[in-house]
Amino acid sequence: SELTLPACPLSLRHTSPVLPPSAGTATVGYRSAKYSPAEWFSNYHSILQQACDHRVRARSVQRESKTLKQDGEADTQQSQADGTRHLGARLQDIHLLKSELQRSIEQLMADTHALMALKKRLEKALDATQIPYAIATDNLNCRTRRPPADLVRDSVEDELLKEVDLIRSVQALLKRTTAQVASQIAMNREAKQTLELDWSDKQQAYGLDERGGGYSNMSLDTQHHPGSASMQEHASWAEFTQVNLSKAQHEHQTTQSLRALAEGILQDTTEDLRVQCSRVDQAFSRRCEELVEAKTQLEVKLAQILEQIGDQETNIVSLEQAVHNKEAPLRVAQSRLYLRSLRPNMELCRDQAQLRYLHLRYLLFPVSPLLMSFLLASLEQQLREARSSLSRLEESRVALEKDINCKTHSLFIERDKCTAQRRRYPPVSVLSGY
Repeated sequence: SELTLPACPLSLRHTSPVLPPSAGTATVGYRSAKYSPAEWFSNYHSILQQACDHRVRARSVQRESKTLKQDGEADTQQSQADGTRHLGARLQDIHLLKSELQRSIEQLMADTHALMALKKRLEKALDATQIPYAIATDNLNCRTRRPPADLVRDSVEDELLKEVDLIRSVQALLKRTTAQVASQIAMNREAKQTLELDWSDKQQAYGLDERGGGYSNMSLDTQHHPGSASMQEHASWAEFTQVNLSKAQHEHQTTQSLRALAEGILQDTTEDLRVQCSRVDQAFSRRCEELVEAKTQLEVKLAQILEQIGDQETNIVSLEQAVHNKEAPLRVAQSRLYLRSLRPNMELCRDQAQLRYLHLRYLLFPVSPLLMSFLLASLEQQLREARSSLSRLEESRVALEKDINCKTHSLFIERDKCTAQRRRYPPVSVLSGY
């Protein structure tokens, strides 16, 4: 604004040209450095003018200072109010993120505890497979001690080999799943540690902002901190927390998927092992029934053979007696023919007596030597066949007794050793890891 000069006296408004100080002989002895009246008027006039200017400037500065003070006070109050409001909003944001972090931390803790329990179940299930594996391998070893006649590759052995392969596959699968669960536990703990550090930082920041929000102009613990208004380097505050929360959510989803997978594996492996165990038990049952049936048939046949041996021995005795009984008539007939062969001349003829000894058709008459020889040879041939048949019967008896002993030993291995041992097979709850 334009400055208005104060009114000055008329005598001061008239300005005369400034003249140089007087010099010469006229002033010698009266003055050496005196001003002229014009200089005197000009001097105090300039002082008055300067005072007027300073006074006008001072009033301008006062008005500006008042306006600046009022504006600054309003701006300060508004800025302070905005700062307090922003601090409040910041506290709400921190509280919200703290709540989300706390929820995610608790969720990860629950997931970790669930995975640790699942890992323990997997380890127990893996340990439980050692018993079926020992049973199956011991069954195979026991069955190798069967007699050679029963040492066959039957359905029982096929099912036992399948069971051994299945148990090995189950053990490998449980080991891989246990390693995956252990790895996921480590990742969950790492994510939980990151969230806890973030939560701790926010807890500390919440306390500091809450303390700063409580400051007022009347607070006695405030002071100057030069350089505190510098810009911070970390501008992506919310993004950093969201990344941590997203990672925690990803680990939570992975944990849920892994838990479902592990539960399915435990259920499937348990079911597979029990199904294969049932198949092996059924094969053993069928094999035992076959052995019992074969042993029964062999015992029945042995009884028949023993009975036949007795009958054959009786037959042999009777044949021997018959052969023995034919010796005396044969000697009589041969003796008579010999004596008749000594008849002289015409007396040596074929008379009726001679024919009766020679013709084979007269069986009711005294037997001829030829017929007696034929009968005796037949009896001796029959006796030889009977003795040969008895020898074969004895061989069959020995073979039957040997095979019965073989079946008895095999049945002992199958039923009393293997089947009895399979009763120690773990139940479903143990194979499931409980």
